Amino acid sequence: MAVRAVRGAVQLERDEAGHMEEQVGALLTAVLERNGLTVDDLISIWFTATPDLHSDFPAAAARKLGIVDVPLICAQELDVEGAMPRVVRILAHIASDKPRADISHVYLGSAAALRKDIAQ
Repeated sequence: MAVRAVRGAVQLERDEAGHMEEQVGALLTAVLERNGLTVDDLISIWFTATPDLHSDFPAAAARKLGIVDVPLICAQELDVEGAMPRVVRILAHIASDKPRADISHVYLGSAAALRKDIAQ
């Protein structure tokens, strides 16, 4: 079993805790489903949020999904002029037998424009 990394992102329509919970929950669910993962396959998840998001911690959505014994951390994304606003990104470390090339990275909605090269 190898350690692999899965990337993903979602752009929020607005900075509201309930909306963040819904959208980050959808992102995490899609990452798990598209990669055939369970919560037991998760090693850790890094969340970043753009500086315009401050209504809640993105990791709170993971806890509400039942991801309760996996290390999670949140950080602020760099404030780069012209960057896409209201974006939550994830970097999930997983245990998987899949080759790196078979990992599905998930960029939902308009966040797909961030990584057209790997967005599924």
